[in-house]
Amino acid sequence: MAIYHLSAKLFSRGNNHSAVAAAAYRSAEKLYDERQDKTLDYSRKQRVLHTEIIAPDIVPKWATEREALWNNVEAAEKRKDAQVAREVEVALPRELPPDAHQILIREFVQNEFISRGMIADVAIHESIAGDGATNPHAHIMLTTREITLEGFGKKNRDWNRKELMEAWRESWATHTNQYLEAIHSDQRI
Repeated sequence: MAIYHLSAKLFSRGNNHSAVAAAAYRSAEKLYDERQDKTLDYSRKQRVLHTEIIAPDIVPKWATEREALWNNVEAAEKRKDAQVAREVEVALPRELPPDAHQILIREFVQNEFISRGMIADVAIHESIAGDGATNPHAHIMLTTREITLEGFGKKNRDWNRKELMEAWRESWATHTNQYLEAIHSDQRI
């Protein structure tokens, strides 16, 4: 049976989180955090297979550049306990070929997050599972504020609703099962 996993968490300054640091780690890049005046270098991190930023059609150019995006997210927040980003982590089925992982993630992200006005920073990782096989999974970092051509607007509290999280969980299962069916696999989540 294909393994199902979808979890979500918020990054908050109240918990000493930095969106720039989280993005640097997940993308295995070297990014400068303007708020902390610190360079975070995770460029030696291995097993990051693919990264990309997916955004609505009409956003400022900087919103598609990782370092600028997350520094602007941090700059938009004034509170010391502000929620700076959300992360959704999903398990990718081993049964699918790696190129299908990217297509599956893009479709899910577009349908569930970008269509609502969020920007998504996607990183596909592959670790080794307890059984010795691969454990492909994706980290999807999401903005918490609405975006316009002028920049970030107000927080969208509807994105924190429990019902929306439940809908995302169901949608991930549906998307994944459609892809498994398309490759004629008997596996389902």
